[in-house]
Amino acid sequence: MERIKTRTKAPDARDVDVGRRIRAQRLVCRMSQTELANNLGVTFQQVQKYEKGVNRVGAGRLSRIADVLSVPVAFFFSGDMTPTQSDGASTGLSFLETAGAVRLVRAYSQIEDPQIRRALVDLAEEIGGSRGGRDTGRHVAAASDARKRARKDGRRARLS
Repeated sequence: MERIKTRTKAPDARDVDVGRRIRAQRLVCRMSQTELANNLGVTFQQVQKYEKGVNRVGAGRLSRIADVLSVPVAFFFSGDMTPTQSDGASTGLSFLETAGAVRLVRAYSQIEDPQIRRALVDLAEEIGGSRGGRDTGRHVAAASDARKRARKDGRRARLS
């Protein structure tokens, strides 16, 4: 009889999700993998493995990561714990895996004008295709108007 060898220590979907949350929070903190690794006393390759879910993060190490990233340990377990859907759609905070997404969220949080925020969300939804059948031209024009208004407001602030 042939035995099939299985990896008993293979990370499950929760391990992968914890890794995604580590990466997302590290990017929010504007910290490199090397900086996090130095704070933890491991190599940056080890941090990469944690973030990709290749290696599981032990309780003590996760506690240290939470301290370094200034979040409670529960942060890594809250919210949607379902694995990534097979069609490629992401869940939880996986959208923050890129520096560009983090920059976008950071810039959005700094916009004070609610009309500009709404226009930006409308434009992003149009581009992302999550608004079936709506008038794309109207939203692009609204975003353009909001952008012009923001530039004008910025010039006024510099002149004062």
